[in-house]
Amino acid sequence: LVLGKDVVLYSTAIPLSNVELVEAQRCGIPVRHRSGILASLCAVRHAIGVAGTHGKTTTTALIAHIMGIAGQSPSSLIGAEVVGAGIGAQFGTSEYFVVEADESDGTLDVLPLSSIVLTNVDIDHLDYFATFEAIQECFVEAASVATHHVVLNSDDPGSSPVITALQGNSRVVTFGTKAGSTFRIENERSSDLGVAFELVHGSDRALVASQLRGHHNVMNIAAAIALSVSVGVSLDTAVGAVATFPGVMRRFTERGTFNGALLIDDYAHLPAEIEATLLGARSHPALRGKLIAVFQPNRYHRIATMADTYRDCFTTADIVVITDVYASGTPKIEGVTGELVVQAITQAHPRATVVWAPSRTDTVSAVKSVISTGDVCVSMGCGDIETFPDDLTGGVL
Repeated sequence: LVLGKDVVLYSTAIPLSNVELVEAQRCGIPVRHRSGILASLCAVRHAIGVAGTHGKTTTTALIAHIMGIAGQSPSSLIGAEVVGAGIGAQFGTSEYFVVEADESDGTLDVLPLSSIVLTNVDIDHLDYFATFEAIQECFVEAASVATHHVVLNSDDPGSSPVITALQGNSRVVTFGTKAGSTFRIENERSSDLGVAFELVHGSDRALVASQLRGHHNVMNIAAAIALSVSVGVSLDTAVGAVATFPGVMRRFTERGTFNGALLIDDYAHLPAEIEATLLGARSHPALRGKLIAVFQPNRYHRIATMADTYRDCFTTADIVVITDVYASGTPKIEGVTGELVVQAITQAHPRATVVWAPSRTDTVSAVKSVISTGDVCVSMGCGDIETFPDDLTGGVL
């Protein structure tokens, strides 16, 4: 595959022992990490980086969508496919480049960003960051060196050090429900159609409606509008664009039905994401019976260090099914399995209905034994759990 190529790019997920990388090096073909190429692209554009622990993909896609509707024709690089588009990247004609900026492997540190959106800060990637404070410091540094606009979450406790470090900086705008937020969220409500809320910016007040679900998406939408308005999009145009945003793949994606129950697939893999996704499912109009949560833990080091943090995030569900760990290229750690998550939940909530289903066959059997008409089954994780709805239905929607 690499013969005749000018350069070979790879991401952190690809081991250096990969056969294509080894062959490229043997042939003298330049090998470059994705972060270096991304930094080169950012250096020649007004790069808008969307960073944070949760919500990066949806917020990045929202900004690209809003700016596109506004005629600003940005380039974009998003961590998932936009629904209906079949792609997660595009080249635009303007100076703007909207990019999902990942902190997990240090990529965020090397990107020369003109503007930055920080969705929130939570604990994760302790294999790269030794402490939560180190994670926060990474975001403080990234926000401090952005040359134009800095959009921060005023509701998020984890973002407090960033807000404090940039206090009084004229480049900073905030979003959230707190009084004093530059873009203030009021009167949030949910319906069968999605979420709606009012957004107050100075003397302007706009009614925002979206087919997305959950408070977490209200925050993502507010962040995207705040950045878009900061780069010249009118508030009315931004709000209108949000109403037409179709979402991104694997973010509360409906995947058909089985035995009269709705199947939903979601990328949620951290406790706050799981909790937010299940809260969104609890308000879904299709739910007339049980809410079933299926979760595939991801990465051995994450589960080894964070299993206990999953103890409370499934309380919205009636039945919880936990699978074994999906490695995502990480080395196996002896004694670390999905059963650690099961133990964390059952110790904190002895009356919870939690099923340990290590194999895919076990998982399918566990769900088939309890699912019925009116239920909603949400399968979550960033591994191959994506195929679970097809395994349940046999690929027939």
